[in-house]
Amino acid sequence: MLPALAVLALLAYPASPGAEGATPADAASAVLVLTVALRLLREGRDSGGRGESGAGGERGGSTGETGGSRETGGSRETGGARGATRFRAALTPRAALVLGAPVLALALAALGAADAATGIAGLGRYLQIFVLVPAALLLSLRDARDVRVLAWGLVALALAEGGVGVVQYLTGSGASYMGEDVRAVGTFGPGDVMGMATVVAYGLVAASGLALARTGEAPRLQRPLAALCAAALLVPLALSFSRGAWIATAAVLGLQLLAAGPRRALAVLAAASAAAVVLVGGLGIGSAMLQERLSSITKVTDAPDQSVTDRYTLWAAAADMWREHPVTGVGLKNFPAHRDSHASLALSAGSDTAGAGQDFRVQPLLSPHNMYLLVLGEQGLIGLTALAGSWAALLVLGVRRLAGTHQRLAGTHQRRARRRRPLDCGLVACGLLVWQLVDFTYADIGGPATVMTALALGLAAWWGLGARHGAERPGAEGAGSYGAEGDGSYGAGGSAAYEAPGRPVPYATPCSAPHRQPASQPSERRTP
Repeated sequence: MLPALAVLALLAYPASPGAEGATPADAASAVLVLTVALRLLREGRDSGGRGESGAGGERGGSTGETGGSRETGGSRETGGARGATRFRAALTPRAALVLGAPVLALALAALGAADAATGIAGLGRYLQIFVLVPAALLLSLRDARDVRVLAWGLVALALAEGGVGVVQYLTGSGASYMGEDVRAVGTFGPGDVMGMATVVAYGLVAASGLALARTGEAPRLQRPLAALCAAALLVPLALSFSRGAWIATAAVLGLQLLAAGPRRALAVLAAASAAAVVLVGGLGIGSAMLQERLSSITKVTDAPDQSVTDRYTLWAAAADMWREHPVTGVGLKNFPAHRDSHASLALSAGSDTAGAGQDFRVQPLLSPHNMYLLVLGEQGLIGLTALAGSWAALLVLGVRRLAGTHQRLAGTHQRRARRRRPLDCGLVACGLLVWQLVDFTYADIGGPATVMTALALGLAAWWGLGARHGAERPGAEGAGSYGAEGDGSYGAGGSAAYEAPGRPVPYATPCSAPHRQPASQPSERRTP
């Protein structure tokens, strides 16, 4: 988990004005991918060596366990082999298909780039965000405890960036907005005004999912601490003045509440409404700029500002590119070269940025600020089908598994299902994926915070593709399952009893042989 946490830590590294290319967080994501690749090669080599020299171990017919090895059904398997099996178990054909589907489409789009260097750079960026880092995170996450650690990492980064943003607003040292340096941008600077909004929104979604955990399913202090963090992150999210982040976050929080249960949703909504009435109506909290920004969401057709006009113009340009090249698009990273020939005169020269310690600059508009239209214009129907199909598959698999956490089973099966599928991990993974898919309507990849998209896809892949294949660590919170649903499980409380996948382990305490009650004593029914 250290490389994944390093990605989050390095995201807070202050951005240099006008800096382009790879960031420290991108370098940490490369370390994550390289670490997983080396581990796969090492375990593949070790398992190959065991396969050549372990034939003699298949002659035995007894089942036992001695030291660091285990004999099951006549074959001996070391403890390291068990870890290798668990690590490689997530590399199922379905996982490879869902995560690897965009590779061929991206390679085809790279061939249509303006030059080879541009095509290779664009291909590497897309593979990093949508294929390599999500797959590496899928293989790195072992159980619910790892997911919670990563979720708390997101919350910690959001609190740090949000704290810087609140200070910027209060001291007038933020990015320029409506003539005043009050826009909260954190350490990302005015050139990436969506950076802090994305980080804070991710932390808010993660905190909300952790706060909605079931009783007894997570550590005792998780729910109150997560709820407190979620409430605190609402302030910097509002001060980011990012309408797209507001819309995506509101949609995800509502869906998380509904997924957690209608009764809990009504209680949370009632508390939120009461707090809003007290803060806004009673104390008068809410600046005029914030109210104006919020009301501008409904004025996109009546009296749109220049930013909305630019966005609509860029959307129309991307759609026009697709109409000219419907199958393959204009080529990877070719939107800026074709923008002026497809955009109307309503498009401005660029976006004015200033404040937060930087001088006035004109930020060029090099993308349509809509991921779906960007892919459609540059990669055509082939690219959009591959990428959007991969995202849709992750969403369907994740939602289906999330719905399975509410299945009511009886007795032992109910306890085992709850240990195997913790609700809070599903709410975090699915919530981040839904947030990103909604935000893609108003934004696209670009900037240091883009690597967080890869983390969201990796969490969604673990929940929808990998969680049922990886073994839970004995003694971990929420642990207790091994293998697919219906497969063997560790005993209650993290027992060391173990069976091969496909052989269920009863929750009853094992006994050597049944014994008969003496005739003088009444018979009793033993409850396992």
